[in-house]
Amino acid sequence: MDFQYQLEILAEPEEVFAALTNPFQIELWSGYPADMKAEKGYVFSLWEGDITGVNLEVIPHCKLVQEWFFGEQEEASVVEITLKKQHQKTLVQLSHTYIPEEVYEEITEGWREYYLGSVKSMLEMY
Repeated sequence: MDFQYQLEILAEPEEVFAALTNPFQIELWSGYPADMKAEKGYVFSLWEGDITGVNLEVIPHCKLVQEWFFGEQEEASVVEITLKKQHQKTLVQLSHTYIPEEVYEEITEGWREYYLGSVKSMLEMY
């Protein structure tokens, strides 16, 4: 199953990108240590291994494409996050493909509330 989502964050694209890729910032908004680097081919782990995958494409301040691992699955589950500056805000556009049906509700709620929602809350706090 696929999921599309977008939101605006009152921050620069550079700040949003750092919040998505810098392990120290990820720990600030997620509450858990993160193993992440903003480089292609890097295998990452978030939320104590609840989310693992590999960075497929990294364009600083613009785009992050990842494959998320869900065990044995025919099609790769691909996350694409694009960042576009709009005045003083950043438009964050998310596309997540081939989410296993049994975790679809959990993953989509996670994106809205705990992942992008937490990034937005952290960056707009200042």
